[in-house]
Formats: sequence, structure tokens, C-alpha cells
Amino acid sequence: MNKSELLKALEAKLGSRKAASDALEAVVDTIIREVAKGGSVGITGFGTFEKVARAARTGRNPRTGETVRIRKTSVPKFRPGTQFKEYVAAPSKMPKSGTVGQRASAGTATTKKAATKKTTTRKTSAKSTAKKAATKKATAKKATTKKTAAKKK
Repeated sequence: MNKSELLKALEAKLGSRKAASDALEAVVDTIIREVAKGGSVGITGFGTFEKVARAARTGRNPRTGETVRIRKTSVPKFRPGTQFKEYVAAPSKMPKSGTVGQRASAGTATTKKAATKKTTTRKTSAKSTAKKAATKKATAKKATTKKTAAKKK
């Protein structure tokens, strides 16, 4: 997909080609300006754009084989987010309708897994706490019974 195809897809969602073009240009411009300043732009569920410095090094000219000094430079770097990686790995997990980037309406597998994991952890910790309390009570009763028996003798 190139820029014009992306604009057509955005036009279908936003209603006009001008709105789609303005939105895309504004987003790209903002990302480029922030990364150029040395900051990073993180879009939850999509990824992070950041500036990375490459150290000076020596390389080789493939044609002649002579060594060439390569100066240090800064380059943009993109790290995809977990949700983006999941959708690329398993496109069938993508929601059928709505937008992919909206976590609340999407109900992604990650969100469901995290919720299940938290619930399970809470249940397990509640169970272990209850068991510990019951064990302490039983131990206290046995100790009280032994002390009572010793006093009677």
C-alpha cells in the first residue's frame, strides 16, 4: 500500500479526501519533528518511533575492497507494539468491525488473557491466604489443647 492508497482508505473512514490528507500529513509531520528533536513518539498498540545514534565505524567498498571510514550518524528507528505484532502473526485475531487500534471495543486476545491471568492470580492468592489462616487457627487450637491438657495434669 502506498500513500495514495492509504489516503483512499482514510477517505472512506473520514468522509473527504482533504480531511484524510490533512490528518495523514499532520500525523507524519508531528512524528518526524519529534523524532528529529531526539524525542520518541509512542502510539499504544502500534509502536514507538525514536532517534538512535550509530557510532562511527569502518566499512569496505564492495567494488574495490578498500576500507572506508563511515561517520557517526543518527537514524530513525521503529519498534512495533505487542498488539501490532500479534495481529501480524495471527490476522484472524483482528476484530471484524471497527478499528484495530481501539483496545476497548476490539476486545483483543491480549486483553482477555491479561484479565484472565489477573483474576486467576487474585483467586489463587485469596485461596492461599485462606489456607494460611486456617492452618494458623488449627495450630493455635492444638497448642491451646496441649496447654490445657498439661495444666490438668
